[in-house]
Amino acid sequence: MKKLLLIRHAKAVHETGYTDFERPLKYSGLHDAAVMADRLLEHSIVPQILVSSPALRTLTTANIFAEHLLLPQPHTDKHIYDAEQDVLVNIVGELPDAHDFIGLVGHNPGISQLLYYLTNEFRDMETCAVALIEFNADEWGKTGKGKLVYYSSPD
Repeated sequence: MKKLLLIRHAKAVHETGYTDFERPLKYSGLHDAAVMADRLLEHSIVPQILVSSPALRTLTTANIFAEHLLLPQPHTDKHIYDAEQDVLVNIVGELPDAHDFIGLVGHNPGISQLLYYLTNEFRDMETCAVALIEFNADEWGKTGKGKLVYYSSPD
């Protein structure tokens, strides 16, 4: 069985002076990421690795989750940044089969689209929301549709 944890980055600043890629997290975003990581830990939802967009707000979110969940440094994949559903589906299909439980940290609208595509369930993947999907498959490239088994958001 494969399990995929979708994580949308925490709240970031919208001030001028930053490119979209360089937007840092707000203080509330830093707080929300810690709270959500601790919530996952309380529910024993701990992926083996995290794969993140390299954008500052997303990688910072991934680093906070990794620290709280005692995970190794997150891997980055530049294709996650600004990715739409089809790109994210391909990324999931190419995840390493050596890991059965992987967290994917990304952006909207792609993360919400991916959740719907993989589960046929719509959830508002607001900032720092998490969604756990289970697949009846042994290979990432053959996951097909999965089942949403856990969803939570900071609010």
